[in-house]
Parts: sequence; structure tokens; C-alpha cells
Amino acid sequence: MRRIKIAFRVTVFVIVGLLLHYTLPQHDIVRVVNTYQERQDLNDWTRIFWARPDDQSAALINRDVQFIQTVKQRTMLLGFIPREGTEVMVYRNEDTGWSWPFYFKFDTANLQTEADDLVSTADDPKWAVMTHYGWRNEYISAFPNAVAIRPVEGPDVTIIPWFNIFFFIFVIVAILFLRAMWRQFRERSVDPLLDAAGHQIDEVQAEVSERKGRISRWLDTWREKDKR
Repeated sequence: MRRIKIAFRVTVFVIVGLLLHYTLPQHDIVRVVNTYQERQDLNDWTRIFWARPDDQSAALINRDVQFIQTVKQRTMLLGFIPREGTEVMVYRNEDTGWSWPFYFKFDTANLQTEADDLVSTADDPKWAVMTHYGWRNEYISAFPNAVAIRPVEGPDVTIIPWFNIFFFIFVIVAILFLRAMWRQFRERSVDPLLDAAGHQIDEVQAEVSERKGRISRWLDTWREKDKR
């Protein structure tokens, strides 16, 4: 039973961790190489990796999607530590609208224009910070969704994910607060009920034992008469 509880907790932890890693904003230092538009099919299970900015898009089999091709500065430890070298990264540029995840993004055209303005070459690079969510997977054609882009001086700039820091602080504080409320509620309401129920069970058991003792004594009196 203990192993089942541990396995369940680990499974929940992994699922929540993956969901947060996909949903929370991430920051990449990139050099924009090109932007383009391409029609994408949305008729299989990989549709979950594409945005649904409005009710009409949920019924469409395919639609035009804008993309931003970049050269990304390599990082490690979830983007906190820069590494030597670069790698290719392609972002999709879709509105999220009022749907999940709740970035309330409505400025796809503006972001595409900003990306066009930052297109540069390796000889004369323009570096920028790309804020996005999601994953890149070549096998299922999944692309992270660009949320914002802003120019920076160079590829060695340090990006502090303030939103993620405050988010996790808020989550930890909320968990501690709910835990304290639960413990207080348990001490005031649940524990007294359990104690009362335990006392009632003890009284019932004592009464049953007393009745069994009376019956046993009564039977003993009949056994003594039979021996005579």
C-alpha cells in the first residue's frame, strides 16, 4: 500500500511538473533568421499543441500559422546558465485569446512585425529575448508559441524569470496557508469528532464485554447445577 501511495504521488508530481514546464513562460536569447507563414493540418491528436484563439478555429481542419525561425543561444538548467554555441529553434506565432494557457495574446501581427524588424545575419547579428511557452518536438511537429520579443545588447545578457519566481513563491505560500488551515480545521472539528467516535466505540465495546460477562456467569451457574 505504501508503494502504491509513493507511485501515485510521484506520478502526480511528474504530471504537474510537465504541465508547469509546458505552460509557464520561458526566455531564450535568439537571433531572428527569417519569418514565414505556412498552412498546418489540425486533424489529429497533435492539435493539442496548437492554440485555439477563437471558437471557429476549433472546427477548422487546417489554418495558416506564422512562424519565426531563429538561432538560439544554448543554455542549461532550464535556461538559467548560458553555454557556448548556438542551435536552431523555430517558434510558432499564434494568438491564445481567452483560451488556455491564459496569456491573453492578441497581437500576433505586431509580434511578427517586431520579429521581421530584428532579422539579421551572423556577420551583423541582432540579439533578442524571445518569451514563449511550449515545447519543440520535430517528430510530431510541435513548436513553442512565441509570446513576446525584445532586443538586447548581446547573447550574454542575463535573464531573470521574475514571473516564474513569484509564481512558485505564491504557490508555496498558498500550500503552506492551506496546510495551516487544514490543520486548524482538523484540530477544531475533525479530531473532536474522531475522539467522540472513539469514546463511543470504547463504550459500546465495554458494554458488549459486560453483557458477555453476564451471559458467561449465567451459563456458569447452570453448569454448576448440572454437575450436582
